[in-house]
Amino acid sequence: MTAQLLFSGVVFGLSLASIYFLISIGLSLCFGLMRIISLDQLLYYTIGAYITYSISALTGNLWLGIVGGVAVGGLLAFAVERLVFKRIYERELTFSMITSFGILLGGIGVVKALWGVVPRPVRMPLDEQINLFGTEIPIYRLSVIVVAALVYIGIWLFLNRTIIGKAIRAGIEDMEHVEGLGINAGRLFTITFVLAGALSALAGGIYAPLIMVDPHMGLEILAFVFMVVIIGGLGSIKGTLYSSLLVGQVVSLGSLIYAPLAVMAPFAMMLLILLIKPTGLFGSQLSK
Repeated sequence: MTAQLLFSGVVFGLSLASIYFLISIGLSLCFGLMRIISLDQLLYYTIGAYITYSISALTGNLWLGIVGGVAVGGLLAFAVERLVFKRIYERELTFSMITSFGILLGGIGVVKALWGVVPRPVRMPLDEQINLFGTEIPIYRLSVIVVAALVYIGIWLFLNRTIIGKAIRAGIEDMEHVEGLGINAGRLFTITFVLAGALSALAGGIYAPLIMVDPHMGLEILAFVFMVVIIGGLGSIKGTLYSSLLVGQVVSLGSLIYAPLAVMAPFAMMLLILLIKPTGLFGSQLSK
């Protein structure tokens, strides 16, 4: 393996990790605060990609399409939280997982009805490449990494510098004490769920030019996103970041060494980590 090929694989792994992070952070926030497993985040990811495709095809502007996708993803998440999850917060964890998976499957059916089953290409806004260490790297792929980094910084600032963010952090630790201070838990839940849905839609929008937009794209990435959340530790923001980087690189470099490793290696790594630390890298005892 040449140095150029290795560096190209690392950059590809970082861009893949960026997508995993944007979706997984929503899953982690939802579990950490509301104690639900929100697999329907993959539906908002798919919707974000399709809205991006539709608007960019109509206007020729990908960035406008991404903004539209984020808006629609957030609105859809708001509707689902108000109509469905609000009624099942007190139910068992597995109930929320089954319910959210049902929403995902139903949503895929709606996507097929609206856009059909044929994969759709999205035009990449930046065709230029930049030479880094003797390797030609697409500028747009680097842009994806930058967007994910800015989102992480934004989430960190939101959770640590704003009143609502601090309330969410406190709720992750002990929701009963937060409610005892007179804070509206239902409103926190809604804000968190909408934020998670918007981030998942953002992932779909920025990833759309790098893949073919497909009704089953959420199901195709589901196993890897779930691995990221489990490896990092359910409810851990820091764990989600580290595990996204880890899984992204394992998938990317594994495919360079031997193609089947792109699927096999992440599962093997997850099993090894869980054998050593059952709660994941940064998971709490509650995750166990």
